[in-house]
Amino acid sequence: MSEKQPRLIVGVSGASGTIYAQTLLAMLADMPVETHLVVSKAGRLTAAYELGANTTIGPADHTHGIADIGAPIASGSFETLGMIVAPCSIRTMAEIATGVTSTLLTRAADVCLKERRRLVLMVRETPFHLGHLRTMTALTEMGAVIAPPLPAFYAAPQTIEDLVHQSVARTLDLFNLKAPSIHRWGEDVDRPDPN
Repeated sequence: MSEKQPRLIVGVSGASGTIYAQTLLAMLADMPVETHLVVSKAGRLTAAYELGANTTIGPADHTHGIADIGAPIASGSFETLGMIVAPCSIRTMAEIATGVTSTLLTRAADVCLKERRRLVLMVRETPFHLGHLRTMTALTEMGAVIAPPLPAFYAAPQTIEDLVHQSVARTLDLFNLKAPSIHRWGEDVDRPDPN
């Protein structure tokens, strides 16, 4: 990595769950990480619906337009820790899997795969049919991590924010970035006595 802070790309696609990206960027703002945000058209529409028209997804250090294929994150020579797509729609996942990318978001994800960098896809649609599962298998074989934001009830969440924070913090663990709000089994979450 360069002398500067490590960089992480955050992609936001059109699946429901913009709160994951918003929370992710808020957590990263408190860490020594340079963030690069790219949001699809559908992602912007979903964000306006879920967060309100005047609510931003950020903060991010750099925001790139979805059609800006000349952005630094489109090049393998631009060093990053990798990328998180939160949330990741099935369409975005399929585009990444085929390598036939049509936007900066999917190009940046493809670059992470070709450069053998960590790519985490918070796939946010259900149920899955066989084609979805096969696409996830193909991406896993390419080196991506499929990490749907599933609730961790062992952490005794009290609010929606608690559920979101735990999912996002576990995703950051995949980049060895430690969020202070995470609850860990056997550490601050007590294990019940089996007797």
